[in-house]
Amino acid sequence: MLTLPKIVERPAQPYVAIRRRVQIPFGDVIDATMPKLFQWVADHQVEPVGPPFFKYNVIDMQRGMELEFGVPTAKPLAADEVVVSGELPAGRYATLTYHGHYDNLIDVTAMLIGWAKEKGIRWDMEETEAGDRFAGRFEFYPNDPREVPNPDDWETQIWIKTAD
Repeated sequence: MLTLPKIVERPAQPYVAIRRRVQIPFGDVIDATMPKLFQWVADHQVEPVGPPFFKYNVIDMQRGMELEFGVPTAKPLAADEVVVSGELPAGRYATLTYHGHYDNLIDVTAMLIGWAKEKGIRWDMEETEAGDRFAGRFEFYPNDPREVPNPDDWETQIWIKTAD
């Protein structure tokens, strides 16, 4: 199931994350990184204020991507040797929600991008030698895989910041 795309205003949101360079598919990176992130959160007694997310900083489908695997926090926290600290920027975002297997997320994201193109919406991003660098492009994962083990039942919220 897929919701219709819409434009939503979001406030800024502090977070901590682990940054990685990845190639598709990157399931092995997720499996290695998320437990490390959750362990850091537990060790530092941080209570996430929302679901975990993947933040797509730089995308080059041929040469790889820079991602941050993160959790939102109530206030800015200091970075260290494990995590980076950042802020999901405030602004207008194109968004939709998808219920289903993560194997379909490339097509679901393409649908959001196509919708935006038809509406004349531009992204807050710049083309760089490393790839397209986005001000705010992320996927929230509200389901806990321990509670919802079947990926066909997962919910993914896709958000891409628009140019103001």
